[in-house]
Amino acid sequence: MPDNAHTSINVFIIHVSLPALTLLQIHAVSLDPSLLYAVFMPWLLFAASVLLFWAVGRALKLSKATTGALAVVGGLGNTSFIGLPMIESFYGPSGMPIGIMIDQLGTYLVLSTFGILLICFYAEGVITTREVAKRIITFPPLIALVIAIALMPVTYPVWATSVLVHLGSTLAPLALVSVGLQLRLGALRGNRGPLALGLGFKLVLAPVLILLIYVGAIGLRGPTTQITLFEAAMAPQIGGSIVAIQYGLNAQLISLMVGIGTVLSFITLPIWYQIFSTF
Repeated sequence: MPDNAHTSINVFIIHVSLPALTLLQIHAVSLDPSLLYAVFMPWLLFAASVLLFWAVGRALKLSKATTGALAVVGGLGNTSFIGLPMIESFYGPSGMPIGIMIDQLGTYLVLSTFGILLICFYAEGVITTREVAKRIITFPPLIALVIAIALMPVTYPVWATSVLVHLGSTLAPLALVSVGLQLRLGALRGNRGPLALGLGFKLVLAPVLILLIYVGAIGLRGPTTQITLFEAAMAPQIGGSIVAIQYGLNAQLISLMVGIGTVLSFITLPIWYQIFSTF
């Protein structure tokens, strides 16, 4: 494979795979008021990640590309391609609607709005306010999100649903291939510190934060709360990582966070499940 093979794959993911998945999933979502706390969780974690890594970046004098990579990738969890199968395995099919709500109205909505705004802020070079606004407005997944919401009263034709299913299903394998093509374990030499900070937040501190707020402060309990906490402990989101790389953030660090974080999550998630099952 040529060294820049991931570039074309990333373009396809952002312009085809992500919009197709958004058009398919958001169209079928119906907001249950009882799940508002669950949906709010990704927004809360993203805000915490932005504040934490802004402070860490200033304290450690990290580059914009590295600080942005930590804030974006540390703040967005893989609540779909890892999250949904994990929920089905640990909590059964009844937990899937909760996971879908968290993923579509939480994680992907964050990525399509404040996520792309943050990525533009930390992107390479000087970007004017007009350019940032243009990038947000023309961000394909956001356009798909607006269209999906507008088409909620409309039933998709069978052929359209089939097309969206097939195009959307390309996201996970293509994103994993793209990340894998850029994953170089030799990059650990210069990224050990930021990598430990990013994965330490995403796999450990993030679920602890939600646990303290939702269970400790608010007093929430039950299956919905357990699944929400479980989703907070997921590895970094693949889609957000691809967008961050495409906009020039620290590609080596992002690839390490996604690749190593995904593997580590298979160890940390069962531990978190045992802890969360007591609430």
